Amino acid sequence: MKKVLAIAAVAALTAGVSAYAANPFSDVTPNDWAYQAVEDLSEQGVVEGYPDGTFKGERNITRYEMAQIIARMLAKEDQLNAEQRATLDKLAGEYADELANLGVRVSNLEKKVGNIYWSGDARMRYQNNATGDDSWNGRMRINVKGQVNDSTYVQGRLNATMDFKESEDDSDVQKESEDDSDVQFDQLFANHDFGSVATVRLGRQPVAFGDQGGWLYGDTFGADAAQVTFHAGQKVDLTAGYGRFNTSDYDEGVEDQDAFYARGAADLNVAKLGVDYIKFTGDKEADTVAGYELMGANLTIPVQDFRVFGEYWKNTTYENGNDTAWNAGIGYGKLNLKKPGSFAIDVAYNDVDEGVYFGGTGLQTDALKYLTKHDATNVTFWNAMADVTLQKNVFLHGEYAFDVSADNADMNDKDAWTVSLNYKF
Repeated sequence: MKKVLAIAAVAALTAGVSAYAANPFSDVTPNDWAYQAVEDLSEQGVVEGYPDGTFKGERNITRYEMAQIIARMLAKEDQLNAEQRATLDKLAGEYADELANLGVRVSNLEKKVGNIYWSGDARMRYQNNATGDDSWNGRMRINVKGQVNDSTYVQGRLNATMDFKESEDDSDVQKESEDDSDVQFDQLFANHDFGSVATVRLGRQPVAFGDQGGWLYGDTFGADAAQVTFHAGQKVDLTAGYGRFNTSDYDEGVEDQDAFYARGAADLNVAKLGVDYIKFTGDKEADTVAGYELMGANLTIPVQDFRVFGEYWKNTTYENGNDTAWNAGIGYGKLNLKKPGSFAIDVAYNDVDEGVYFGGTGLQTDALKYLTKHDATNVTFWNAMADVTLQKNVFLHGEYAFDVSADNADMNDKDAWTVSLNYKF
């Protein structure tokens, strides 16, 4: 304890603490929210605490002692889940002065102005398409998050895309005019947390299904929807929503159709399980998704650095027989944007019928457009993808769709590939 106080005293004398800052030696009691938050993280095995590896949860500590505990958690932030990182960000904001005096930089706080947080990403991508012209395009997205109070925030995103090469098939860059660039506000939603029990979102928000980044639907334009998620501890989430999906490769019949959707996901450590349900409103009509009912299930099994995964979907209301979709694959490694040289590779076999796919895949190769643009009733293909961190927050992404086979298509089946350089900030 004497050693901790000595270090804190030297830091206070050399850093020039403002007279209006909180006293670094004032007590943080077990009744304070920060103390309770750290205690909760300690119970989850996150907190290293004192040199003996414990958190003394039964007595008062100083703000500098608390800052030291937070600093140790910041050092392994990449190992935390989303909820733990959110708690850590809040703690770091509360003890920003003490962390600064200890020489700890908090990058998340440096992006904060008042109650506004900024982040974004940029991408330069070349696509060798199977169903259209090759494309070369760029994209920049700016996220802004306004923290209204401890339980509520509002988030939006500005999306700017540019086509560097004239193309007859420019849907991949999400253009709505004949210009070679487009700027739009593509996300805006309010998020309210009811403690750790439930989360409600209203507005245009990201929506994805399955555990593969949205294999059949995972476009980040998501849906204009009202959505509620119930949290059963750290391992189980149940989500239900109602609204309209915002992206589809079909020219009509999807974006103007209301739908109810539900998802369930459970992390059992030895496996991740998920189920999905989508029900489009209205009576069944030809050439539309009205009345469609789709059910899906997914499974991912981690085996050390490997993972085996698969997904299955069925349209229970489609009458023409082509009503299922499935894939199965294997992956290795894990991408970490803070660790140059880290990488992840995956390869999967895909078999998709027209009765299941309604546009909006998270894949960046375009083999599934044989269904939406060229009247195929089934398409099968292998898809390989790889990501590697080149520098901190800079990574290279590549995908290759091969052995593509589409029935009833009006053009020869072709392989497709894409490569992109991506930046996070």
